[in-house]
Amino acid sequence: MASEISPAEARRIALTAQGFNAPDRSGAAAPARLRKTIAQLGLIQIDSVNVLVRAHYLPLFSRLGSYDRGVLDRIMVERPKRFFEYWGHEASLLPVDCHPLLRWRMERARHGKGIWRRLEPFATVRRAEADALLERIAAEGPIAASDVAGAATGKGMWVWSEAKQALEWLFWAGFVAATHRRGSFERVYDLPERVLPRSVLDLPTPSDADAQRELIARAARALGIATADDLRDYYRLPAADAGLPLRQLVEEGTLRPVRVRGWRQDAYLHRDARAGRKIAGPALLSPFDPLVWHRNRAERLFGFRYRLEIYTPRHKREHGYYVLPFLLDGALVARVDLKADRKAGTLIVLQATLEPGAPQHTVEALFEELRHMARWLNLENLGAEPLDVIVGAPPAAG
Repeated sequence: MASEISPAEARRIALTAQGFNAPDRSGAAAPARLRKTIAQLGLIQIDSVNVLVRAHYLPLFSRLGSYDRGVLDRIMVERPKRFFEYWGHEASLLPVDCHPLLRWRMERARHGKGIWRRLEPFATVRRAEADALLERIAAEGPIAASDVAGAATGKGMWVWSEAKQALEWLFWAGFVAATHRRGSFERVYDLPERVLPRSVLDLPTPSDADAQRELIARAARALGIATADDLRDYYRLPAADAGLPLRQLVEEGTLRPVRVRGWRQDAYLHRDARAGRKIAGPALLSPFDPLVWHRNRAERLFGFRYRLEIYTPRHKREHGYYVLPFLLDGALVARVDLKADRKAGTLIVLQATLEPGAPQHTVEALFEELRHMARWLNLENLGAEPLDVIVGAPPAAG
């Protein structure tokens, strides 16, 4: 029979695995510490929304404090590359040794599987267009979509030219790699052998099952304690592929089945997971932070119902456009809708909401952390302070 773990212990295990075990947030983080933190997490999600700051900067701030963002910029482009960009948990920055573990995803994309529907034709009827772009990259060097003439298709936020779609299929299929981002965060593509270390490209390609088993093991190490759905979601593995690797990890002793009181699903504890003795201090979390990006897990761990409302019409938003959960002493106790007004040098707090049962010092701790963030972003002022803080309604039962 699986052993039982309390919800409080499960939270400590999860927070410790994610690097929130009373971290040093002095901000004096050397490149080696940034690399170590990314490796501990397994990946950092990349997102284009820049209303506050690009998403990949925030998880390191949450754990390390006011580090120099220029150091991360250099890490992302350093040669030889130690990290590369690919589809991990959405678009992600990953350690280069993860490349062989994702080749099954590249291979499936080459057959039009596991990719966005609008990219599927480039695996078949429009393959010649993609091949022509690949030949151009081979002959002329790195290119971005804006370097290639092509008509935009569709309307709205994700209006991509036909050339962009072809390049994205080549990227998904592993025929090209992202060498860097430029300008308005535009991805630049080149041949993998001109981007990634030869030593990585020469590594043998594992079987799909072996690669997926290792990805689940890495997810389990980064999460500490997790359900099968949590583990599958970390690297966005298809549900049909997760069962066998999960059973194998249990059989070999990497994972141990456990029960967490109050959780409906069974859970798995990584063999190296531990519950930190001290889970203290504040942290503002990106909507794309691995601690909260799987919304069901955040609700299960913290009793915190969290939904991203970027695509919700303004008049229907409950908490705001770009809302950051506030972690304090191991609990999610508030959320804030933030915007950086770079011209005015101000971090604007559009809305702040306390969770039911938040401790009395939450508002003081929140604004101190907001001032910390403003300084890190080189913003001189914290807007809308003092602010009318909304006290959220208790979560619905069930």
